[in-house]
Amino acid sequence: MAMASDTFQFLVLIIFGFGAMIAIFEKSGSLLGFGSTLARFATTPKKSLLTTWFLGLIIFIDDYLNALAVSSSMRSITDKKLVPREHLAYTVNATGACICVLVPFTSWSAFAVGVVNDYNLGFSDYVAAIPFMFYPLAAVIIALLLAVGLLPKVGLMKKAYERVEQGGPTMPEEKGSAIVKATINTDVKKSSPLNFIIPIIVLVVVMMYFDNDLIHGIIAALVVQAIMYISQKIMTPTQFMTNFGEGLTTMTTLAFIILLALALGEGNRELGLSEYMIEVFTVFISPQLLPLIAFLACGFIAFITGNFWALIVLVAPIFMPLSFEMGVNPSLMIAAIMSGVALGSQACFYSDAIFMTSAGTGVSPVLQVRTIMPYVVLGVIIATLLFLGAGFIF
Repeated sequence: MAMASDTFQFLVLIIFGFGAMIAIFEKSGSLLGFGSTLARFATTPKKSLLTTWFLGLIIFIDDYLNALAVSSSMRSITDKKLVPREHLAYTVNATGACICVLVPFTSWSAFAVGVVNDYNLGFSDYVAAIPFMFYPLAAVIIALLLAVGLLPKVGLMKKAYERVEQGGPTMPEEKGSAIVKATINTDVKKSSPLNFIIPIIVLVVVMMYFDNDLIHGIIAALVVQAIMYISQKIMTPTQFMTNFGEGLTTMTTLAFIILLALALGEGNRELGLSEYMIEVFTVFISPQLLPLIAFLACGFIAFITGNFWALIVLVAPIFMPLSFEMGVNPSLMIAAIMSGVALGSQACFYSDAIFMTSAGTGVSPVLQVRTIMPYVVLGVIIATLLFLGAGFIF
């Protein structure tokens, strides 16, 4: 039943489409060209971190692509400006999943829209949720403030800067730090940044033209990629199709996980889990506290399990019906779920985002999490207070 559902088929089309686009972007060299263009402005340590932060905002389409593209574009530049790799890793990680949930036409947001479609909610409801995504907003702003020096460097981040100031290397000396090997393709040659910008613009414009239908946008972007890259002889038609197929292959495991999560969700519905949770929550929990509880619960589960997209599928059948039953703004509930998922992605030391950042920067996952934890805690405190207030106001 799960495989035959409209939700599964919609999600599979989206993730396979994004997988193909991402693989083709990587092989085209457009990301390297885009990063090199921005790198011209990185003339000081602060400017190099600001460039890293800004590049993280621009390459928003997918967190894997973000982590590898930003780190590969900026690590040699930040090394020259004597920025510790720990700070580079933090900036890359803070603008990964957090940006992907804040931009309404990314692989993450498209997936979430597909899930909430089951509750007669759609793209506009997701967009309405973005101002309430307090944790990812806080995380991105904290990374910016730290980059420009308006937040103090504490804990291991402070020690990393002391190491570099005393003449030590920008790369931390760790035993067994290379848990993840960099997977960046060094054979790719830089191409024009327009080869990245134009397909993204086409994706957004076509999606909006077809009433925010992301599938139409992805198809149009793939067609534009084919025309641009083949006409410029960046790749042959055969190479384009090979890269297309490789992109599909990278998403097969995720598609299987989603299928299992949907099957589990259907099983929970058959068992009446949603109805049971509604009965319990409506008796013991104030509606004003529900968004905060959803954020903390999703963040905790995501941190423990390291599984994020499947978590959206599993918690939506619980918290979305609860929001309707208890009169809570559904966009606020979407924001709480996505904030919790973004928190887990940033802070879990065995999350795929952490591993990808490790691959690009060379900083081990454990050291990354230990270094960023004070700033993660600050973001959680800010988000907790804002969700508490929003529950009473909205």
